[in-house]
Amino acid sequence: MANLKEILKKNTLVYNTLTLAGQLAAEQDLELYVVGGVVRDILINRPLKEIDLMVVGDGIEFARLLAKKLGVRKIVPFSTFGTAQIPYKQIPVEVASARTESYQPDSRKPAQIKYTDLEGDLIRRDFTINAMAIDLWPERFGTLHDPFSGVQDLEQRLLITPLDPDETFAEDPLRMLRAAYFAANLGCVITDECLEAMKRQAERIKIVSWERVTAEIIKILRAPQPSVGFIILQNAGLLEYVFPEIAVMYGMQQPSEWHHKDVFHHTLQVVDNAAELSAKMELRFAALVHDIAKPVTRRIDPVNGVSFHGHDEIGGRMLYKIARRMKLSNEMRDYLQKMTRLHLRPIALAKQGITDSAIRRLMLAAGEDIDDLLTLCRADITTKNPNLVKRYMGNFARVELLMKDVVARDAMRAFQSPVRGDEIMEICGLKEGQLVGQLKLAIEEAILAGEIDNTYEAAREYLDRIKSDYL
Repeated sequence: MANLKEILKKNTLVYNTLTLAGQLAAEQDLELYVVGGVVRDILINRPLKEIDLMVVGDGIEFARLLAKKLGVRKIVPFSTFGTAQIPYKQIPVEVASARTESYQPDSRKPAQIKYTDLEGDLIRRDFTINAMAIDLWPERFGTLHDPFSGVQDLEQRLLITPLDPDETFAEDPLRMLRAAYFAANLGCVITDECLEAMKRQAERIKIVSWERVTAEIIKILRAPQPSVGFIILQNAGLLEYVFPEIAVMYGMQQPSEWHHKDVFHHTLQVVDNAAELSAKMELRFAALVHDIAKPVTRRIDPVNGVSFHGHDEIGGRMLYKIARRMKLSNEMRDYLQKMTRLHLRPIALAKQGITDSAIRRLMLAAGEDIDDLLTLCRADITTKNPNLVKRYMGNFARVELLMKDVVARDAMRAFQSPVRGDEIMEICGLKEGQLVGQLKLAIEEAILAGEIDNTYEAAREYLDRIKSDYL
């Protein structure tokens, strides 16, 4: 077995924490190990965000003792699972009892938990690259336990399950999404045996809560090349359950002028482009859903060919239900709706010509997300025709330059109505509602169009002139 003590010493915080935990385990005469993904990340020199410990014994009690040693007053116990979290400020620590679990067919929550030894705990894990442990007892500190050849599989970047893959995925279907994540994040290859098992078990993903499904999708989006994960989900038959609006894009052809692939592959290319341009997960999510309405708006005209008229606005509407189903925050929902509704606007400006009024309208609509919108538009260029790229980017660069101009940014704030909503309600005898917003928007439109000066007096006079039309 390899000894990892020298590797662990390179991270003083982790080394000191593990040494302290190992000394405590020796005092209590308990076996203690670092397990799972932490071991994997140590072996491939990835930064650690947390420490996962496994004790052959009472994990919650050991967590209490270790928390005192670390100067942490309270732990967060999960008595049903025999685990506890230690909210250590320097690095979070989780302690679990060595255990095996059995499940009911309609739930991924363990129906029965039995405490076991080291190998009994490791064999129940998802993949061999996560089924390794490092001994923390002082005399054996740093000794690697690898009963299922995880090191070899990690070196070859293979995803293999310790048990039969059908059993592994049926027991906890979320592991299939984790397979897609590991492939995208670590550059791993799923073996044919595992992929075929995923196809057979795909429908079982329906028992997993939407919160957990969404969390895994977001993790895939954070990966260096997110498309890898989504292609695996599609090939395994999982995407139709976890994101049916994306799955239906597969095989749907687009006009050849701009997009060299079908809607599905174009979308994933945009996601990868966005990932190269920005680390912001929300922007990558926007890239994933920006064409969400293309399948429902697709029309074929014998003269003009394929079209997707209105897919920007309809996509924005669709995202309301999608966000609710996926348990997204209101903030995320609003951001995705905005980006989807606006993603064609800069492109239209580049094609049709640029006016000050058009620039101002777009900047007002995008607000503080204008940089993200421009990045999304750049990511949306997937044509392989160099002449089209040159022509398109030449016009688009001028739009981008105007929008990034500091003066234009400052001017954006000035085109909001000088007469505010509460004053409109008082003048017109209205209560809060859509009509107030419509009147405010009408004033802003008049300023943007140059019909009135951007002053309080002009705006107030204009309100007096138009309010009867609305009331």
